[in-house]
Amino acid sequence: MSTQKKLMTNWRWWICSLLFVATTVNYLDRQVLSLTAKEFIYPDFHWTDADYGIITSYFSLFYAFCTLFVGKFVDWIGTKKGYLIAIGLWSTAACLHAFCGVATQWIHGYESLEAMRMVEDGTAAATAIASTGVWLFLCCRGLLGLGESGNFPAAIKVTAEYFPKKDRAFATSIFNSGASVGALIAPLVIPPLAKAMGWEWAFIIIGALGFIWMGFFVKWYDKPEDSKHVNAEELAYIQQDDQVAATSEEQPVAEQSVPFLRCLTFKQTWSFCAGKFFSDGVWWFMLFWAPNYFQDVYGYKASSGTGMLLIMTLYFIVTFLSIALCKLPNYFVDKKGMEIYSGRMRAMFLIALIPLVGLLAQPLGAYSAWWPAIIIGLVGAGHQAWSANIFSTIGDMFPKSAVATIVGIGTMAGGISSFLINWLSGKFFVYAENLGSQFSFMGFEGKPAAYFIVFCICAVCYLVGWTVMKTLVPKYKPIVL
Repeated sequence: MSTQKKLMTNWRWWICSLLFVATTVNYLDRQVLSLTAKEFIYPDFHWTDADYGIITSYFSLFYAFCTLFVGKFVDWIGTKKGYLIAIGLWSTAACLHAFCGVATQWIHGYESLEAMRMVEDGTAAATAIASTGVWLFLCCRGLLGLGESGNFPAAIKVTAEYFPKKDRAFATSIFNSGASVGALIAPLVIPPLAKAMGWEWAFIIIGALGFIWMGFFVKWYDKPEDSKHVNAEELAYIQQDDQVAATSEEQPVAEQSVPFLRCLTFKQTWSFCAGKFFSDGVWWFMLFWAPNYFQDVYGYKASSGTGMLLIMTLYFIVTFLSIALCKLPNYFVDKKGMEIYSGRMRAMFLIALIPLVGLLAQPLGAYSAWWPAIIIGLVGAGHQAWSANIFSTIGDMFPKSAVATIVGIGTMAGGISSFLINWLSGKFFVYAENLGSQFSFMGFEGKPAAYFIVFCICAVCYLVGWTVMKTLVPKYKPIVL
């Protein structure tokens, strides 16, 4: 072992752990709604799947719109301030959800939430309550989306600052696994919390976690060249790509601001957008609708023992398999000697094949609910591995000064696809439920048939995305300004 390796500090992994915790909190905050909606919030506000679809879809759209600009904001204001503002906003917004019930009660003049809940479904009063509740939740989700839109642009920028190119996919997979860890913890914590204390407290307690994280980030984070925790050996390791560029014929990428509109002129930007558009909607559909799916199709509520175990199993598979899959690029680059982009795209093609198992989720679900839990978990693991690698393509080809901006642009594309799939799914599920046996697909009727159709669409999205990406950027071509 070299002296450098013996003496090198490993502060970059502590920073990565901070990103992991932030992403975990991020997804815990998102999951509170999906894990309390069907069982606790629907009855209070007299909602249907269409109402829930509106809230989840417009959250995705607003989130997408914000990411278009928040990436540039993070590049402009700096990683530290940008990240702190983002998590402060989304934590505040998460807590505000708790007051939507009281606000609706006050607006419509009911003496208590119980009185509001007892209004007969289908009446004009119930429709008015549902509409007010939707608008109040949309306001809270809008603020949540504004804050949460800063997480990935800031985290990817930190990764580009603290890791050489060859390690970025793995580092990204580590912090990105916070999404699945958050989703794994959520069903064990949120439904019991809502059942014991009320759904309002679930939002407040989970939302408050972000404020604790902010204290650690203020104390621990500085750019590697300014950090007292990073020694010269680790700094050299982190900046090895710059050193290689300086000693080769390749010109080092200038560290200068990239105008927003100029970013849109690069095929690499549109390649990233395509990959996000064809994949993000799949993940967000699973995140928002999996608890509803197990209750609608199999009768397992999120607060039931079996319901919690089904969702936990799903995200357990996502968490641990996705990290292993993220090592694929290293195999092609280190073992096969492939150039970084070619190795990453080869790995992403193999990863894109995994979601095809989603075609079997509903057919095998006829035997047991555990089959779709396992299969959706495999699809989710494929997504998280795909996500880590597609984020890393930005650091491969763009200068660090543009990373957050490109992440923001691509994340907007992903948010638009999420808006479409959630909005259309909500309407589609209500339509199929109303038709009942008159609506059928491949031997399934009503809502199960509708879920089957959506699963089939999700299964092929990654291969379509990979094809478009490879067509736009067939070979490694870094941006030189």
